Amino acid sequence: MKFEIISECNQTGARAGLIHTDHGIIETPFFMPVGTYGAVKTQTSEEIKNLPSKVLLSNTYHLYLRPGMDIIKEAKGLHNFMNWNQIILTDSGGYQIYSLEGLRKIDNDGVTFKSHLDGSEHQFSPESIIDIQRIIGSDFMMVLDVCPSGNSNLEDWSDAVKKTTDWAYRSFEHFKKTSPLYGHNQSIIPIIQGGTDKRLRKQSAQELLELNLDNYAIGGLAVGEPKKDMLSTVKLMGETIPSNKSRYLMGVGTPTDLINCVSMGMDMFDCVIPTRNARNSQLFTKSGKLNIRNAKYKKDFSSIDKNSLSTLSKVYSKAYLHHLFKINEILGLRIATSHNLYFYINLMKEMRHEIINGSFYEWSNSFIYNYDKGT
Repeated sequence: MKFEIISECNQTGARAGLIHTDHGIIETPFFMPVGTYGAVKTQTSEEIKNLPSKVLLSNTYHLYLRPGMDIIKEAKGLHNFMNWNQIILTDSGGYQIYSLEGLRKIDNDGVTFKSHLDGSEHQFSPESIIDIQRIIGSDFMMVLDVCPSGNSNLEDWSDAVKKTTDWAYRSFEHFKKTSPLYGHNQSIIPIIQGGTDKRLRKQSAQELLELNLDNYAIGGLAVGEPKKDMLSTVKLMGETIPSNKSRYLMGVGTPTDLINCVSMGMDMFDCVIPTRNARNSQLFTKSGKLNIRNAKYKKDFSSIDKNSLSTLSKVYSKAYLHHLFKINEILGLRIATSHNLYFYINLMKEMRHEIINGSFYEWSNSFIYNYDKGT
C-alpha cells in the first residue's frame, strides 16, 4: 500500500499524493462514502463508482452482526457480495463498541459486548478483528482501538492510549501470521488516540510509529470536543506523523473541516454528514447549506444546483425535491444523497487540483469565505 506525494502547498501543509493498492490507485486527498453495512444508503455500487469514488468505508462490527461472517465468506468477500471491484476500508468497530454503554466490558484482552440487536454476547480481540477483516477482504483494515468521547478525562484518554497501543502491536503480529483469503493484498492501519491532550497524542503517535507502517489514522476526534481543540490536535498530528505516511482523519467532517484539515496535512477522510444530512433534507452547495423542506422552495422551479456534477441535481427542481420530502418519497432521499456525495467528492478533487496548481491557499480562503457567508 505504497503512498507517494505528488505535490505540496508551500503556504500550508496540504499535499496531493497517490496510494497504490491492488484494487486501484487512490488520488489524495480523498473522501470515503460511508457504507456501514456494505451499502451507501439509497445508492448502488455503480452510482458510487460514478461519483467517481474508488473507495468506500464499511464497518467490521456491523458486518460481523449482519449479515455475519458465514455469509461474507461464502460470497468470497465483501467486494463480491456488494458488487464493488474497487477499494474498501473497514473500521474495526471500536467506536461503535465503546458507545454501547452498559452493554460492553473493555479489558486488556479486548472487549466483551452484547449485540444491540438481540442482546447476544460476543467477544472481540485484536487478533479476532484481523481474522474478521481477512474474511471481509477489505483493502485497508483498521486495528481494534478504544475510542473515548471528546469530553472524557485524562485518565480515560491515557487508558485508551495504552490499550490501543498494546492492541495495535498484537494486531500487527497476528496480521503477519495470517494471509489474505481472496488474492489481493491487505494493509492494516493503527489508530492514534489521546483525546485533545497534546502529550498523550504525541505519546500515542510515537509508540505506533515504531511499527513503521504506511498509513496512520487519527481517531477520537469529532466526538464531542470543542472545534478549536480538534483543529489544534489535527495540526499537531500533521507535524508529528512523518510526511511519507498517509494520514487518515477519522469521522471528519463538514466542508470547512475538510479544507482546514487538508491544509494541516491530512489525506483521508470519512464522515456520515453528507448522507445523513441528505436524509434530513439538508443540501451542501458552494454558497452554503440549504434545507429543501423550507417553504420558500415550494414554488422554486430552478434546478437544485446548476453547478453540481450530479445529473439529478441539474434536471430536477428545488420545488420537485421539496415536494418529494414533503410526501416522504424515497426518490427524494436518493436525489439529496447523490447531490451531497457529488459535492463532497468534487470538493476533494478541487482541493487536489488547487494543490497541484499551486493555488490552494488562495482558493481555500475564497471557498470558506463564500461558503460561510451563505451558511
